Amino acid sequence: PWTGYDYDTFADDIAQLIEHLDLSDVTLVGFSMGGGDVARYIARHGSSRVARLALLGAVTPIFGQTADYAEGVPTSVFDGIKAGLLKDRAQFIADFASPFYGTNQNQVVSEGVLTQTLNIALLASLKGTVDCVTAFSETDFRPDMAKIDVPTLVIHGDADQIVPSKTTGEVAAKLIQG
Repeated sequence: PWTGYDYDTFADDIAQLIEHLDLSDVTLVGFSMGGGDVARYIARHGSSRVARLALLGAVTPIFGQTADYAEGVPTSVFDGIKAGLLKDRAQFIADFASPFYGTNQNQVVSEGVLTQTLNIALLASLKGTVDCVTAFSETDFRPDMAKIDVPTLVIHGDADQIVPSKTTGEVAAKLIQG
């Protein structure tokens, strides 16, 4: 679609799917950008169908720098990502795989996995990809964290080169009650 690359829409899509399939006792798992999807789902739709939540290297509670969150990633980083995508999306995504998978820090990932990652990423529209960068860099999930009322597992490695654990995962764990 041309529009809808925002966390309210993502959460509503999850809600529609859960309701359509009449699921209950669900464990929602959100990785990276998807952490915002599942946190916003609980904030907007409650947890009556959710048993557990897992946030894996997630952008929650806030990824980008704001006036009241100087610890976030500077806006210039996200501007650079958007510029790279607009200039040569395929090459930008291919290059992004190195810090994403940690191959620049001696992690071993097959060429097949790197090619598969690029192929999957290129299935998305350029507009949708750029809009998602805006969504995950500008959305503040701190109010959503206060509404999480299910057992939650936060997993976030300190070697994450994309989403810094000190300013996201560690903060999320402190903001979620219990």
